[in-house]
Amino acid sequence: MKTTKNFFEPVVTEPAYRAVARMIESKILAGEVKIGEPLPSEAALADQFGVHRSTVREAIRSLEQAGLVARRRGQKRLYTTKPGSAQISRRVSTAMLLGKVTFHELWEVMLYLEVAAVNAALDRLTDDILTKIEENVIESELAVSEGRSTVLLDVEFHFLLAQAAGNRALLLCREPISQLFYPAFQSVMARLNAGERMITAHRKIFEALRNRDRAMASEWMERHIVDFRRGYELADLDLDTPIHDAMFELPEVR
Repeated sequence: MKTTKNFFEPVVTEPAYRAVARMIESKILAGEVKIGEPLPSEAALADQFGVHRSTVREAIRSLEQAGLVARRRGQKRLYTTKPGSAQISRRVSTAMLLGKVTFHELWEVMLYLEVAAVNAALDRLTDDILTKIEENVIESELAVSEGRSTVLLDVEFHFLLAQAAGNRALLLCREPISQLFYPAFQSVMARLNAGERMITAHRKIFEALRNRDRAMASEWMERHIVDFRRGYELADLDLDTPIHDAMFELPEVR
């Protein structure tokens, strides 16, 4: 029996609410609807799109989750908004978890990003940020001496460096990776009592920034991130384990 070759793919239709959300989103991204500008009411949007209000309501819910629209406190009116870094980070982190990204992949990207951040920071460093970095190092030293967790302080240290770099693209790129990377690796490092090594690296990086010593800053940042990998290996954990699987094996970060 002769078979007929298929030249075309089946037509796939998307739900009406997704089409509505996509059209509103395209207007916002194109700048035709400005950030902070109010949207028409649900009834008006339903009339314009020729759909039921329930369809518009579902589309709005989708846009709210994406951080593109929001209601101001005490108001029912919807306004266009710019997604915050936390919302962007959450979506990217979810994609990494579902995509079974491994710790090795995460570590490799962090190595590139953190070295780039410390180099960019040297070009744009302000006295205010330098003071905050020093305060972070001092607080971290105190936490280690008192046996307290340094996870949040470590996250803050690297965030301050990225902030000092003055590059919004860098901040947005590293945020979701940082949220997955540092708490997990710090859990491993805590098993090995490696707080002193972390503090030494942070102190050396701070001194390099203060002295505007690019070579020293890059060297110690690279050594610092390599230490994370070494700690993972010393704990006999597999770097090729997907983040999602390993997160349930690591001790809770407190």
